[in-house]
Amino acid sequence: MNSAQRILVAGPAWVGDMVMAQSLFITLKQRDPQCSIDVLAPGWSLPILSRMPEIHRAIEVPIAHGEFGVAKRWRLGRSLRTEHYDHAIVLPRSLKAALIPCFAKAKIRTGYRGEMRYGLINDMRDLDKTRLTQTVQRFVALGLPADATLPPPIPWPKLRSDLSQQQHLIESLHLDLTRPVIAFMPGAEYGPAKQWPIEYYGELAQKLIREGYNVWVFGSRKEHAIGEKIAQMGSTGVHNLCGETALVDTIDLLPLCRAAVSNDSGLMHIAAAVGTPLVAIYGSSTPAYTPPLTDRVEILFHNLDCSPCFKRNCPLGHTRCLKDISPEDVRVALDNLLMSQAAKEKK
Repeated sequence: MNSAQRILVAGPAWVGDMVMAQSLFITLKQRDPQCSIDVLAPGWSLPILSRMPEIHRAIEVPIAHGEFGVAKRWRLGRSLRTEHYDHAIVLPRSLKAALIPCFAKAKIRTGYRGEMRYGLINDMRDLDKTRLTQTVQRFVALGLPADATLPPPIPWPKLRSDLSQQQHLIESLHLDLTRPVIAFMPGAEYGPAKQWPIEYYGELAQKLIREGYNVWVFGSRKEHAIGEKIAQMGSTGVHNLCGETALVDTIDLLPLCRAAVSNDSGLMHIAAAVGTPLVAIYGSSTPAYTPPLTDRVEILFHNLDCSPCFKRNCPLGHTRCLKDISPEDVRVALDNLLMSQAAKEKK
Protein backbone atom coordinates (compact mmCIF):
# COMPACT_ATOMS: atom_id res chain seq x y z
CA MET A 1 0.00 0.00 0.00
CA ASN A 2 1.40 3.42 -0.94
CA SER A 3 1.81 5.93 1.86
CA ALA A 4 -0.63 8.76 2.51
CA GLN A 5 -3.43 7.21 0.52
CA ARG A 6 -6.82 8.88 0.41
CA ILE A 7 -9.41 6.21 1.18
CA LEU A 8 -13.19 6.34 0.93
CA VAL A 9 -15.22 3.70 2.78
CA ALA A 10 -18.90 3.07 2.04
CA GLY A 11 -20.08 2.21 5.53
CA PRO A 12 -22.81 -0.16 6.72
CA ALA A 13 -26.35 0.78 7.76
CA TRP A 14 -26.58 -0.98 11.15
CA VAL A 15 -25.21 0.35 14.45
CA GLY A 16 -23.33 -2.82 15.37
CA ASP A 17 -21.81 -3.13 11.91
CA MET A 18 -20.64 0.50 12.00
CA VAL A 19 -18.92 -0.14 15.33
CA MET A 20 -17.27 -3.28 13.96
CA ALA A 21 -16.16 -1.33 10.89
CA GLN A 22 -13.70 0.47 13.18
CA SER A 23 -11.63 -2.72 13.07
CA LEU A 24 -11.15 -2.05 9.36
CA PHE A 25 -10.25 1.60 9.97
CA ILE A 26 -7.67 0.60 12.58
CA THR A 27 -6.22 -1.98 10.18
CA LEU A 28 -5.89 0.62 7.42
CA LYS A 29 -4.08 2.96 9.82
CA GLN A 30 -1.78 0.18 10.98
CA ARG A 31 -0.80 -0.52 7.37
CA ASP A 32 -0.42 3.16 6.46
CA PRO A 33 -0.39 5.57 9.43
CA GLN A 34 -0.49 8.56 7.08
CA CYS A 35 -3.58 7.48 5.14
CA SER A 36 -6.70 9.64 5.27
CA ILE A 37 -10.00 7.78 5.74
CA ASP A 38 -13.38 9.28 4.82
CA VAL A 39 -16.57 7.32 5.49
CA LEU A 40 -19.90 7.48 3.66
CA ALA A 41 -22.55 6.90 6.30
CA PRO A 42 -26.19 7.48 7.27
CA GLY A 43 -26.77 10.60 9.34
CA TRP A 44 -27.47 8.77 12.59
CA SER A 45 -23.95 7.29 12.62
CA LEU A 46 -21.98 10.52 12.24
CA PRO A 47 -21.66 11.13 16.01
CA ILE A 48 -20.38 7.56 16.47
CA LEU A 49 -17.81 8.03 13.71
CA SER A 50 -16.66 11.23 15.45
CA ARG A 51 -15.53 9.01 18.35
CA MET A 52 -13.21 7.00 16.09
CA PRO A 53 -9.82 8.71 15.93
CA GLU A 54 -8.95 6.96 12.66
CA ILE A 55 -11.61 8.88 10.71
CA HIS A 56 -10.68 12.07 8.88
CA ARG A 57 -14.20 12.90 7.72
CA ALA A 58 -17.65 11.37 8.00
CA ILE A 59 -19.81 12.16 4.97
CA GLU A 60 -23.57 11.90 5.37
CA VAL A 61 -25.47 10.04 2.66
CA PRO A 62 -28.82 11.89 2.79
CA ILE A 63 -30.90 9.01 1.45
CA ALA A 64 -33.67 7.20 3.32
CA HIS A 65 -33.24 3.53 4.23
CA GLY A 66 -34.33 1.43 1.25
CA GLU A 67 -34.30 4.38 -1.17
CA PHE A 68 -32.27 3.87 -4.33
CA GLY A 69 -31.77 7.61 -4.90
CA VAL A 70 -29.47 7.32 -7.90
CA ALA A 71 -29.64 11.07 -8.68
CA LYS A 72 -28.73 11.98 -5.11
CA ARG A 73 -25.90 9.47 -5.14
CA TRP A 74 -24.61 10.84 -8.44
CA ARG A 75 -24.59 14.41 -7.11
CA LEU A 76 -22.77 13.41 -3.94
CA GLY A 77 -20.27 11.26 -5.80
CA ARG A 78 -19.60 13.99 -8.33
CA SER A 79 -18.98 16.49 -5.50
CA LEU A 80 -16.33 14.16 -4.10
CA ARG A 81 -14.26 13.94 -7.28
CA THR A 82 -12.04 16.78 -6.07
CA GLU A 83 -10.92 14.53 -3.21
CA HIS A 84 -9.06 12.30 -5.71
CA TYR A 85 -9.52 9.10 -3.74
CA ASP A 86 -6.88 6.44 -4.37
CA HIS A 87 -8.97 3.63 -2.95
CA ALA A 88 -12.62 3.00 -2.06
CA ILE A 89 -13.82 0.09 0.07
CA VAL A 90 -17.49 -0.81 -0.22
CA LEU A 91 -18.65 -2.78 2.83
CA PRO A 92 -22.30 -3.45 1.88
CA ARG A 93 -22.81 -5.94 -0.93
CA SER A 94 -25.64 -4.02 -2.59
CA LEU A 95 -25.44 -2.33 -5.98
CA LYS A 96 -26.50 1.07 -4.63
CA ALA A 97 -23.67 1.09 -2.05
CA ALA A 98 -21.13 0.96 -4.89
CA LEU A 99 -22.53 3.92 -6.82
CA ILE A 100 -21.06 6.89 -4.92
CA PRO A 101 -17.44 5.62 -4.94
CA CYS A 102 -17.79 5.00 -8.68
CA PHE A 103 -19.31 8.43 -9.30
CA ALA A 104 -16.49 9.92 -7.18
CA LYS A 105 -14.00 8.26 -9.56
CA ALA A 106 -12.04 6.50 -6.84
CA LYS A 107 -9.21 4.73 -8.63
CA ILE A 108 -9.48 1.31 -6.98
CA ARG A 109 -12.91 0.24 -5.75
CA THR A 110 -12.84 -2.90 -3.62
CA GLY A 111 -15.87 -4.96 -2.62
CA TYR A 112 -17.31 -8.44 -2.53
CA ARG A 113 -19.17 -9.93 -5.43
CA GLY A 114 -22.81 -8.94 -4.92
CA GLU A 115 -25.70 -7.46 -6.88
CA MET A 116 -24.55 -6.93 -10.49
CA ARG A 117 -21.77 -4.50 -9.56
CA TYR A 118 -19.50 -5.16 -12.52
CA GLY A 119 -17.86 -1.90 -13.57
CA LEU A 120 -18.79 -0.23 -10.30
CA ILE A 121 -16.36 -2.46 -8.38
CA ASN A 122 -13.02 -2.90 -10.18
CA ASP A 123 -11.33 -4.91 -7.42
CA MET A 124 -13.94 -7.65 -7.04
CA ARG A 125 -13.40 -10.16 -4.24
CA ASP A 126 -15.07 -13.54 -3.78
CA LEU A 127 -16.43 -13.96 -0.27
CA ASP A 128 -15.40 -17.31 1.22
CA LYS A 129 -17.84 -17.64 4.11
CA THR A 130 -16.16 -20.83 5.30
CA ARG A 131 -12.92 -18.92 6.01
CA LEU A 132 -14.34 -15.50 6.87
CA THR A 133 -16.98 -16.66 9.32
CA GLN A 134 -17.45 -13.34 11.12
CA THR A 135 -18.76 -10.01 9.86
CA VAL A 136 -15.75 -8.17 11.25
CA GLN A 137 -13.34 -10.53 9.47
CA ARG A 138 -15.08 -9.77 6.19
CA PHE A 139 -14.73 -6.04 6.77
CA VAL A 140 -11.04 -6.21 7.67
CA ALA A 141 -10.22 -8.53 4.76
CA LEU A 142 -11.33 -5.85 2.29
CA GLY A 143 -8.59 -3.58 3.62
CA LEU A 144 -5.90 -6.16 2.85
CA PRO A 145 -4.42 -7.32 -0.45
CA ALA A 146 -6.49 -9.95 -2.25
CA ASP A 147 -3.81 -12.58 -1.65
CA ALA A 148 -3.43 -11.88 2.09
CA THR A 149 -3.57 -14.72 4.60
CA LEU A 150 -7.13 -15.12 5.90
CA PRO A 151 -8.78 -14.82 8.29
CA PRO A 152 -6.88 -11.67 9.26
CA PRO A 153 -5.96 -10.66 12.81
CA ILE A 154 -8.66 -8.39 14.18
CA PRO A 155 -7.93 -5.21 16.15
CA TRP A 156 -10.90 -4.53 18.42
CA PRO A 157 -12.94 -1.32 18.15
CA LYS A 158 -12.24 1.32 20.77
CA LEU A 159 -14.60 4.28 20.91
CA ARG A 160 -13.51 7.48 22.68
CA SER A 161 -15.61 8.82 25.54
CA ASP A 162 -16.00 12.57 26.13
CA LEU A 163 -15.52 13.24 29.84
CA SER A 164 -17.00 16.75 29.71
CA GLN A 165 -20.11 15.46 27.97
CA GLN A 166 -20.25 12.61 30.48
CA GLN A 167 -20.38 15.07 33.37
CA HIS A 168 -23.03 17.12 31.60
CA LEU A 169 -25.19 14.01 31.16
CA ILE A 170 -24.79 13.03 34.82
CA GLU A 171 -26.04 16.45 35.88
CA SER A 172 -28.78 16.98 33.29
CA LEU A 173 -30.25 13.48 33.72
CA HIS A 174 -29.87 13.52 37.53
CA LEU A 175 -28.05 10.20 37.50
CA ASP A 176 -27.35 8.53 40.82
CA LEU A 177 -23.79 7.22 41.20
CA THR A 178 -23.96 6.54 44.94
CA ARG A 179 -24.52 2.85 44.17
CA PRO A 180 -22.84 0.74 41.46
CA VAL A 181 -24.74 0.68 38.17
CA ILE A 182 -25.67 -2.18 35.86
CA ALA A 183 -26.75 -1.17 32.34
CA PHE A 184 -29.59 -2.96 30.55
CA MET A 185 -29.97 -2.87 26.75
CA PRO A 186 -33.26 -4.74 26.23
CA GLY A 187 -33.98 -3.70 22.65
CA ALA A 188 -32.95 -5.20 19.32
CA GLU A 189 -33.77 -3.26 16.17
CA TYR A 190 -33.67 -6.43 14.09
CA GLY A 191 -36.70 -8.05 15.75
CA PRO A 192 -38.27 -9.95 18.68
CA ALA A 193 -36.28 -13.14 18.04
CA LYS A 194 -33.22 -11.31 19.39
CA GLN A 195 -34.94 -9.86 22.48
CA TRP A 196 -34.63 -11.58 25.85
CA PRO A 197 -38.08 -11.39 27.54
CA ILE A 198 -38.82 -8.03 29.17
CA GLU A 199 -40.25 -9.83 32.22
CA TYR A 200 -36.85 -11.46 32.69
CA TYR A 201 -35.12 -8.09 32.58
CA GLY A 202 -37.61 -6.85 35.19
CA GLU A 203 -37.00 -9.83 37.46
CA LEU A 204 -33.23 -9.38 37.11
CA ALA A 205 -33.60 -5.67 37.96
CA GLN A 206 -35.42 -6.59 41.17
CA LYS A 207 -32.60 -8.95 42.19
CA LEU A 208 -29.88 -6.40 41.44
CA ILE A 209 -31.60 -3.57 43.29
CA ARG A 210 -32.03 -5.77 46.38
CA GLU A 211 -28.29 -6.44 46.21
CA GLY A 212 -27.40 -2.74 46.19
CA TYR A 213 -27.18 -1.85 42.50
CA ASN A 214 -28.92 0.76 40.40
CA VAL A 215 -30.06 -0.12 36.88
CA TRP A 216 -29.90 2.19 33.86
CA VAL A 217 -31.96 1.11 30.84
CA PHE A 218 -30.60 2.27 27.47
CA GLY A 219 -32.49 2.33 24.19
CA SER A 220 -34.24 4.48 21.62
CA ARG A 221 -37.48 6.40 21.94
CA LYS A 222 -39.25 3.36 20.41
CA GLU A 223 -38.11 1.32 23.41
CA HIS A 224 -39.29 3.79 26.05
CA ALA A 225 -42.30 1.62 26.94
CA ILE A 226 -39.99 -1.37 27.42
CA GLY A 227 -37.86 0.67 29.78
CA GLU A 228 -40.95 1.80 31.69
CA LYS A 229 -42.07 -1.79 32.19
CA ILE A 230 -38.67 -2.71 33.60
CA ALA A 231 -38.75 0.40 35.80
CA GLN A 232 -42.17 -0.54 37.18
CA MET A 233 -40.89 -3.99 38.13
CA GLY A 234 -37.60 -2.69 39.53
CA SER A 235 -39.11 0.27 41.40
CA THR A 236 -36.99 3.31 42.33
CA GLY A 237 -33.65 1.72 41.53
CA VAL A 238 -34.27 1.74 37.75
CA HIS A 239 -33.59 4.82 35.62
CA ASN A 240 -35.25 4.55 32.20
CA LEU A 241 -32.98 6.36 29.73
CA CYS A 242 -34.70 5.01 26.60
CA GLY A 243 -35.31 8.02 24.39
CA GLU A 244 -33.74 10.36 26.95
CA THR A 245 -30.25 9.97 25.51
CA ALA A 246 -28.82 10.06 22.00
CA LEU A 247 -27.01 7.03 20.65
CA VAL A 248 -23.64 8.75 21.09
CA ASP A 249 -24.45 9.47 24.76
CA THR A 250 -24.16 5.75 25.50
CA ILE A 251 -20.47 5.99 24.61
CA ASP A 252 -20.07 8.44 27.50
CA LEU A 253 -22.39 6.79 30.03
CA LEU A 254 -21.59 3.09 29.65
CA PRO A 255 -18.04 3.47 31.08
CA LEU A 256 -19.71 4.57 34.35
CA CYS A 257 -21.47 1.20 34.63
CA ARG A 258 -20.00 -1.72 36.53
CA ALA A 259 -21.34 -4.06 33.83
CA ALA A 260 -24.00 -4.32 31.12
CA VAL A 261 -26.61 -6.91 30.14
CA SER A 262 -27.57 -6.79 26.49
CA ASN A 263 -29.24 -8.60 23.64
CA ASP A 264 -27.22 -9.00 20.43
CA SER A 265 -27.66 -5.40 19.28
CA GLY A 266 -25.82 -2.27 18.26
CA LEU A 267 -25.63 -1.16 21.89
CA MET A 268 -23.96 -4.47 22.75
CA HIS A 269 -21.16 -3.62 20.34
CA ILE A 270 -20.89 -0.09 21.76
CA ALA A 271 -20.57 -1.51 25.29
CA ALA A 272 -17.79 -3.82 24.09
CA ALA A 273 -16.03 -0.95 22.32
CA VAL A 274 -15.94 1.27 25.42
CA GLY A 275 -14.70 -1.57 27.63
CA THR A 276 -17.77 -2.11 29.79
CA PRO A 277 -17.90 -5.71 31.13
CA LEU A 278 -20.75 -7.36 29.30
CA VAL A 279 -23.21 -10.24 29.54
CA ALA A 280 -24.35 -10.82 25.96
CA ILE A 281 -27.56 -12.78 25.31
CA TYR A 282 -28.03 -14.42 21.91
CA GLY A 283 -31.29 -15.76 20.50
CA SER A 284 -31.86 -16.12 16.76
CA SER A 285 -28.31 -14.99 15.96
CA THR A 286 -24.99 -16.51 17.00
CA PRO A 287 -21.80 -15.24 18.65
CA ALA A 288 -19.89 -17.20 16.03
CA TYR A 289 -20.97 -14.58 13.46
CA THR A 290 -21.19 -11.27 15.37
CA PRO A 291 -19.35 -11.69 18.67
CA PRO A 292 -18.76 -8.78 21.03
CA LEU A 293 -15.15 -7.78 20.37
CA THR A 294 -13.88 -7.74 23.93
CA ASP A 295 -12.37 -10.07 26.51
CA ARG A 296 -14.67 -8.64 29.19
CA VAL A 297 -17.66 -10.74 28.28
CA GLU A 298 -19.83 -13.66 29.34
CA ILE A 299 -21.89 -15.01 26.42
CA LEU A 300 -25.18 -16.84 26.92
CA PHE A 301 -26.28 -18.82 23.87
CA HIS A 302 -28.40 -21.96 23.86
CA ASN A 303 -27.29 -23.64 20.67
CA LEU A 304 -30.61 -25.40 20.03
CA ASP A 305 -31.24 -27.64 17.04
CA CYS A 306 -33.05 -24.71 15.40
CA SER A 307 -30.30 -22.20 16.21
CA PRO A 308 -29.24 -19.92 14.73
CA CYS A 309 -32.15 -19.17 12.42
CA PHE A 310 -31.37 -15.46 11.92
CA LYS A 311 -35.11 -14.71 11.72
CA ARG A 312 -36.76 -11.54 13.01
CA ASN A 313 -39.55 -13.62 14.57
CA CYS A 314 -39.30 -17.19 15.82
CA PRO A 315 -40.53 -19.40 12.94
CA LEU A 316 -41.53 -22.10 15.47
CA GLY A 317 -43.41 -19.69 17.73
CA HIS A 318 -41.69 -20.62 21.02
CA THR A 319 -38.48 -18.52 21.13
CA ARG A 320 -36.94 -21.12 23.45
CA CYS A 321 -33.47 -19.90 22.47
CA LEU A 322 -34.20 -16.87 24.67
CA LYS A 323 -36.86 -18.06 27.10
CA ASP A 324 -34.69 -20.95 28.27
CA ILE A 325 -32.08 -18.44 29.49
CA SER A 326 -33.38 -17.61 32.97
CA PRO A 327 -32.79 -14.44 35.01
CA GLU A 328 -30.78 -16.60 37.39
CA ASP A 329 -28.57 -17.74 34.49
CA VAL A 330 -27.83 -14.09 33.71
CA ARG A 331 -27.26 -13.25 37.39
CA VAL A 332 -24.70 -16.06 37.66
CA ALA A 333 -22.99 -14.85 34.48
CA LEU A 334 -22.85 -11.34 35.95
CA ASP A 335 -21.29 -12.66 39.15
CA ASN A 336 -18.68 -14.59 37.17
CA LEU A 337 -17.94 -11.52 35.06
CA LEU A 338 -17.59 -9.16 38.01
CA MET A 339 -15.42 -11.59 39.95
CA SER A 340 -13.20 -12.08 36.91
CA GLN A 341 -12.83 -8.33 36.47
CA ALA A 342 -12.04 -7.83 40.15
CA ALA A 343 -9.34 -10.50 39.95
CA LYS A 344 -7.78 -8.82 36.89
CA GLU A 345 -7.78 -5.42 38.60
CA LYS A 346 -5.89 -6.84 41.60
CA LYS A 347 -3.04 -8.09 39.42
